Amino acid sequence: MEAHHHAHPDHGQHHHGDESALADLLDLDAEVLGPFLDELTAWVAEQSGRTPRTVADLGAGTGTGTLALARRFPSAEIVAVDRSPVMLDRLRAAARGQGLEERVRVLQADLDAALPPLGTPDLVWAAASLHHVENPARLLGEVHAALRPGGLLAVVEMDGMPRLLADEAGATLEARCREALAGSGPDPYPDWGPVLAAAGFEVAARRDFPIEVRPAPPGAVRYARTVLSGYRSRLAGRLAEGDLAALDRLLSADSPESVRHRELVVRGTRTAWAARRP
Repeated sequence: MEAHHHAHPDHGQHHHGDESALADLLDLDAEVLGPFLDELTAWVAEQSGRTPRTVADLGAGTGTGTLALARRFPSAEIVAVDRSPVMLDRLRAAARGQGLEERVRVLQADLDAALPPLGTPDLVWAAASLHHVENPARLLGEVHAALRPGGLLAVVEMDGMPRLLADEAGATLEARCREALAGSGPDPYPDWGPVLAAAGFEVAARRDFPIEVRPAPPGAVRYARTVLSGYRSRLAGRLAEGDLAALDRLLSADSPESVRHRELVVRGTRTAWAARRP
């Protein structure tokens, strides 16, 4: 997904010219992968150890994480922070649609400038957003200062683009695309554990959450087309001609090899860190 700066949805620091298209992409991401947030938010609740009164979502995007947190913590106020008014409009509409607008407050702010006033949150959530901040150490220091003593910060990342093609040839092609994409720039995110510790947090836990959606949901075909077209546009000139031709066939509506006719299985891994302010 070209809207995914490195390899992930850019939930907080948007630099894409068409934010409506990016919002559509994040909504599609939520449709395909959103159900796995239930397991993740349950783990965060367990790590928190108490019911939060205020939860802040940094880089909220269109609100998938925001609304999952609102459902997990039904007595909490959720503060959703994003720099994009387009994203926040989508988030407001989604909150209204789920009857959560009374507990969800949106806050437009640029995390590269400063952490906006959040009050004293009990829980801060940063999913696929922290690695887009220009100075994450500075932001983490500000989060540490804002959290109430004993409060929890949850940082979540994904291991690159989800894998979608179930057959061996398709999976091998995806692996070559991922490898080529990884070689085109810096790692998408570091091991946040040492960075969190340097900011004064006690890292309580780190956990990987494997994702496998089988059978693939209805939105998986559109999702696969988005992922593969991103590979096709970004890797022209870096992939072998045969691989580029294979991507073209996967993306063609007329080809028998199109993703429309392929078995799709959505696979990936989320990694989460839980860090507490002493």
